[in-house]
Amino acid sequence: MKKSIFTFASAAFVAFSINAQKVEFEEYDLDNGMHVILHQDNSAPVVTTAVMYHVGAKDEQPDRTGMAHFFEHLLFEGTQNIGKGEWFKLVSSNGGRNNANTTDDRTYYYEIFPSNKLALGLWMESERLLHPIIGQDGVDTQNEVVKEEKRLRVDNQPYSRFLENVKKNIFKKHPYKGTTIGEMKHLDAATLEEFLSFNKKFYVPNNATLVVAGDINVDTTKRMIQDYFGPIPRGEAIERIVVQEDPITVPISAKAYDPNIQIPAIITAYRTPSMKTRDSRVLDMVSSYLSSGKSSILYKKLVDTKKMTLQVGAINLSQEDYGTYILYGLPQGETQLADIVKEIDEEIVKIQTDLISERDYQKLQNKFENNFVNSNASVEGIANSLARYNVLFGDTNLINTEIDIYRSITKEEIREVAKKYLNPNQRLTLEYLPEKK
Repeated sequence: MKKSIFTFASAAFVAFSINAQKVEFEEYDLDNGMHVILHQDNSAPVVTTAVMYHVGAKDEQPDRTGMAHFFEHLLFEGTQNIGKGEWFKLVSSNGGRNNANTTDDRTYYYEIFPSNKLALGLWMESERLLHPIIGQDGVDTQNEVVKEEKRLRVDNQPYSRFLENVKKNIFKKHPYKGTTIGEMKHLDAATLEEFLSFNKKFYVPNNATLVVAGDINVDTTKRMIQDYFGPIPRGEAIERIVVQEDPITVPISAKAYDPNIQIPAIITAYRTPSMKTRDSRVLDMVSSYLSSGKSSILYKKLVDTKKMTLQVGAINLSQEDYGTYILYGLPQGETQLADIVKEIDEEIVKIQTDLISERDYQKLQNKFENNFVNSNASVEGIANSLARYNVLFGDTNLINTEIDIYRSITKEEIREVAKKYLNPNQRLTLEYLPEKK
């Protein structure tokens, strides 16, 4: 009886937490095409202003890779009304913090201010959009900054070319075959006119989603947004063409070398569908089942019990056009790379053949419920999610309803999706090896 009461109480608590986390928001379009999302939360005197542009590394020309990430840096150089080098000083001197990041699919800028500085955050983002200064001096400065970032994060980091080598073998046609940071020779060759053209094409209000979340008055905020962003001219419509990849029907084998490692890694990777699909979400569950935490299937088997690997994992890298499902292991002792693949494949076959246990299924459901609650636990996280669901999924309300998709995924679907995508004839096997000097 005590167990039943405890179970009921736990379920009630989870249900209460999930209901409490429902995110209320309002969205609308300005006349110039900018999409606006407002979320009011007056529990703390903080506000996030954020703009997500639907441009990433996949939108670059093949001989000008790195342009989207470069722009993330370049647009902190200053504007007609914010001097060179003054952006971060202006934010910090007003009690705020800010940052930006770029992926293959989008670029995201945000500021977090005391709520009485909302007008400042909106003005700064409108300045970035309307009055950026893109000159040769700024291009030269940021060229060196990006090169130093590449040296620190890529050239001199162990295993940093792991994903780069997976993608260039998995994708033959799609721009996902490149890296977000791009090739330095491409950035060196880019002219000022090309940077100006990139800005004119992608940094327009009709390619942007503005999110204001936190301690706001909705009517006042709408007036401010109209004042700051309403006069900005609409840009030309952006034509988007999704490059279609041919299916992988025979195994791909490759090797890559890293001068910064001493222990090799073995990687198997599969091309999978867009993040927008139900199958992609099922693969999220498969990867969590295999390698989320020390109680996961692969960790217990290969690290704890057999002591064959130092590290092992499964990653469902889901993106707007395609996904990449990655399994990897780092050998311990005399373990051969092929033996790690064999052991991982055994667990994949089990998923493809048998239904996972009810206990493991409930564990997955609990984990995804917890992820849902945590993702909506801060205004900053909510702002990011609202922008991402709108820009990449075309459905802002997924911030509330995506969990329902995960809840509805069955054990049978987990088996069938694993069977559909995780087959040896549809994959890359990559040996990631120390580079001999």
